[in-house]
Amino acid sequence: MSGLSIAIVGAGIGGLTTALTLARQGHSVTLIERRPGFSEVGAGLQLSPNASRILVKLGLGPALRRVATLPERVVVRGISSGRRIGEVALGPYMQQRYGAPYWVVHRADLQTILLDAVRSEAAIRIVTGRKVEEVQDGPEHAQLVWTSSNGTHERLTADVVIGADGVWSKVRRAVGDTTSPIFHGYIAWRATLDRKSAPPELAGNETGLWLGAKGHVVHYPIFSGHLINVVAIEKAKEPVDGWAAPGRAEELLSHYSSAAPALRALLQQPQEWLRWSLFRHPIRCLAQGRIALMGDAAHPVLPFLAQGAALAIEDAATLGAVLAKQPHNVAEALAAYGNHRLERVRRIQAEGRKNGRIYHSGALVSFWRNKIMQMIGPESMSNRYDWIYGFHTPE
Repeated sequence: MSGLSIAIVGAGIGGLTTALTLARQGHSVTLIERRPGFSEVGAGLQLSPNASRILVKLGLGPALRRVATLPERVVVRGISSGRRIGEVALGPYMQQRYGAPYWVVHRADLQTILLDAVRSEAAIRIVTGRKVEEVQDGPEHAQLVWTSSNGTHERLTADVVIGADGVWSKVRRAVGDTTSPIFHGYIAWRATLDRKSAPPELAGNETGLWLGAKGHVVHYPIFSGHLINVVAIEKAKEPVDGWAAPGRAEELLSHYSSAAPALRALLQQPQEWLRWSLFRHPIRCLAQGRIALMGDAAHPVLPFLAQGAALAIEDAATLGAVLAKQPHNVAEALAAYGNHRLERVRRIQAEGRKNGRIYHSGALVSFWRNKIMQMIGPESMSNRYDWIYGFHTPE
């Protein structure tokens, strides 16, 4: 049987990984991106073993090793006191335990690697500057309608349509979910700085996690270790517009006015901050008929477990596995995909919300949180998430 015709809406990390996976299985893929071109979106991201294992299997390991960083540990500190609360083992420990690395990488580097691989596949057609307006399922095929930059409408017919178009997904409506994402009450600030300009105690090969009642800060080296990626979380009553709203450094520094000197020094370095709002959306349906959702279109997760990109990569591998197993019955294959993913992604969503409460807890809870982290130790802190990091694509 010849391969399926597959339309993927959205060319982010998840969409690119899915296109590459499915094209290598012999399917014909049309990858549709709303933006007119590809540019960096965001700064850094974390690729835990459940994701890096999949990318290595796709043959991207050598390219990623040239640009990724392998932090040795996560060092957890109190925002105000600066005292070390505990550690989480990464580096060699993760590689040995899970058989795959825990990488941190510049998002643009990962996107470039994926895009180069996608462009090398003759079975993938990339269409940019198209806004998908409508998706319809049908017994023999699915259809979508897009608007091009000059306002013309075009219709595409495919055996499968995959929505990888983010938290505000248009494709989600086609599986019967018309509800809107809910603002979770947090805004994330992101920036990068030259590693040489960071305070010496924060410039090592490690991830820093600073916990406080009003928010938390994460930082780690990216861009082959030359830059440091910083993400600061702030509680907020109202969301900001878009994925990259400019932020005034003075406003962030005011929010973290009581931070420890080393963290304050780090936050004072970036010249430009960008902000995005954190949204949640309960999972209602991952697939229906010939249409499937993946990544944030299916299950947006809060960044308190660093699993957003990893889950999208897992989705891509799982979609590939179920379509390879049942190529003659698309609806059954996609239903199997939904069944494989539903419980896991719901659990990770819930764990992310729980982590947010723990990170931002008040004095009494944080006292016991700190005691427990000190007692558990770095390796056991990692082992708590065996169920996440040990993921393997279903056979």
